[in-house]
Amino acid sequence: MKKIQYVALFSICTFLFLGCKYYSFSGGSTGSAKTLQVDFFPNQAQLIEPTLSQEFTLELQDLFTRQTNLTLVSSNGDLYFSGEITSYRIAPMSATSNQTSAQNRLTITVNVRYINTTEEDKDFEQSFSFYSDYPANSQLTGGVLESAFKEIIERITQDIFNASVGKW
Repeated sequence: MKKIQYVALFSICTFLFLGCKYYSFSGGSTGSAKTLQVDFFPNQAQLIEPTLSQEFTLELQDLFTRQTNLTLVSSNGDLYFSGEITSYRIAPMSATSNQTSAQNRLTITVNVRYINTTEEDKDFEQSFSFYSDYPANSQLTGGVLESAFKEIIERITQDIFNASVGKW
């Protein structure tokens, strides 16, 4: 009887592990793609924050290598991402009774071109945007800037992941 239980348990585990080849727990489906290429995303916005391009590019590469089994390559990737940062905007969001700003909003927009060489019907070019609010009496430097970048970049890269390989 124990032998039958062990064989059944082994069979179930084998089936589950083989199933992970076609579906990952992150929700990403890369199909038959094996490699990933992410080009540098230059900052083409009117306002330029020097570190934004590099932080965004590295976070996008990181997200895909963490949540998929793709290998990062510098050219001829099966999945190919390119684009540019098109907008970096700071705007007042709410006013106080003294008619001054109580809160500001940093909004970043990124234009992304995605090419899937294994399934060409999934290619797209799309803009992704997100924002972070911060108190108007704070300067957008140091910790405030790092926190805003972390929130915005995390959200935009996750949206890109979902649009390209996430099946949501």
